[in-house]
Amino acid sequence: MVTGPKGTPPVQPGAFRNDRYRTRDVVEILNISRRQLQYWAQTDLVVPSAQTPGGHSRYSFEDLVALKTAKRLIDAGVSVQRIRKSIRKLREVLPTVRRPLAELTLVATGDVVLAFREGTVFDAVSGQEWVFEVARFRREVDAWKRSPSTHPAAPRPRAVRSTQVRNRTG
Repeated sequence: MVTGPKGTPPVQPGAFRNDRYRTRDVVEILNISRRQLQYWAQTDLVVPSAQTPGGHSRYSFEDLVALKTAKRLIDAGVSVQRIRKSIRKLREVLPTVRRPLAELTLVATGDVVLAFREGTVFDAVSGQEWVFEVARFRREVDAWKRSPSTHPAAPRPRAVRSTQVRNRTG
């Protein structure tokens, strides 16, 4: 056992990022069932990073983050199928992201999963951007307004003739 600095309790196993967590540790940390954890691994939602020679799963801290993200999305009402679809699409759209559940910030709004990356928010399935930088857009509009070649002279206003409705009594 590794001890902590003077006056602090000993450092518990599993306290470092490079440590591996056993299935029972993950079940306790995340408050999920062993069966749920096994199902998620079998269906490739979140697969453990390592296996012991005896075939036991070992989870990294990154795995724990991915599992916690999946659990929170499910608790928010997102279906497991939607989460899987989001993961597939995120890997396609962002090829440098290996593990979307651990590497990106994901937010559920109903059954929509939003992914945050480098100041951009987009739908994890469709890739549609949801938020853009207003200040940057303001600069683009201002630049457009200053450029005489991008917009023609303002059209002349037309006279609009009003019509009256006559009531006939009789």
